[in-house]
Amino acid sequence: MSVTWNPWHGCRKISPGCQNCYVYRMDQAHGRDGSHIAKTANFSLPMARDRRGFWKIPPGELVYTCFTSDFFLEDADPWRPEAWAMIRRRQDLRFLFLTKRIHRFWDCIPDDWGEGYENVHICCTAEDQDRADFRLPLFRQAPIRYKSIACEPLLGPMDLRPYLGPWVQEVMVGGESGQQARVCDYAWVLSIREQCVQAGVAFSYHQTGARLWKDGRLYRIPRDQQHRQAKRAGIDVG
Repeated sequence: MSVTWNPWHGCRKISPGCQNCYVYRMDQAHGRDGSHIAKTANFSLPMARDRRGFWKIPPGELVYTCFTSDFFLEDADPWRPEAWAMIRRRQDLRFLFLTKRIHRFWDCIPDDWGEGYENVHICCTAEDQDRADFRLPLFRQAPIRYKSIACEPLLGPMDLRPYLGPWVQEVMVGGESGQQARVCDYAWVLSIREQCVQAGVAFSYHQTGARLWKDGRLYRIPRDQQHRQAKRAGIDVG
């Protein structure tokens, strides 16, 4: 089972993958500014209990954390220590978050981090070769118990071979969604898959994106079909 916990909302664009950010699109559709960062009403959700005194997030859940922002966002520095305290308290949950700011890792971890909290899984995004070459060496060296790589939105061919190894739990790949989505070439997806197979790393094709180039043809795929079509490809490994 899984649940989503967004302790703060809003983000700031820092790299090519942010160009058509879904958080900005979602906020714009509701007349909001996606660059406005604020704590949410659910900030204390991991510590919330129901009327009977039971945790609202029951033990054993996977908690998708900060999916409408970045957990290492600079603006969230004043709030993060309390978020870490809740994560530390709820050792019975597993927390997963993605970040484009792995360069801020050492500025953002708590004093008792050590080799990493046992219940925290961090996924570093890398949308193109430039960002992979910048972020993944930092990610590889960071003391984190569970690590994954997300190539989403995949914006070009990528050579991940220098960075793949037993330290990576999984590589996830997906195209870009939205009306302004950039094209994702299926050949790029298959190339990363082959790199993962050779390195013995699990691979997951997460979504096709809105514009997929395959076998010399451009496919325009509706939002509600993008995850389904990716799974129908049957190319996940491990």
